[in-house]
Amino acid sequence: MQELDSSPSLETVIVRVTGRVQGVGFRLATVRRAHMVGVGGWVRNNDDGSVEALVQGTPDQVDQMLEWMRQGPPQARVDDLASERQFIDRRFARFEQQ
Repeated sequence: MQELDSSPSLETVIVRVTGRVQGVGFRLATVRRAHMVGVGGWVRNNDDGSVEALVQGTPDQVDQMLEWMRQGPPQARVDDLASERQFIDRRFARFEQQ
């Protein structure tokens, strides 16, 4: 039997990272890593000092991003990473800093 859609499934996850994650290049490093991994989405600072991101890609790509974001760049200190799967129709062709 032939599959109707042979392209890999996309997963979309909202991520919130807390700790020393602002003022240490976390967003720029996240954009660079996202381009290396090949995911789409965005990353931004929140007023409460956390960093929020939307990561969209194959399950393996999303896992790679979450694993990296648990550590962040060398100057960062990640205290917590919370992620929640989202079901959205929008597809992100690029990963950008907001």
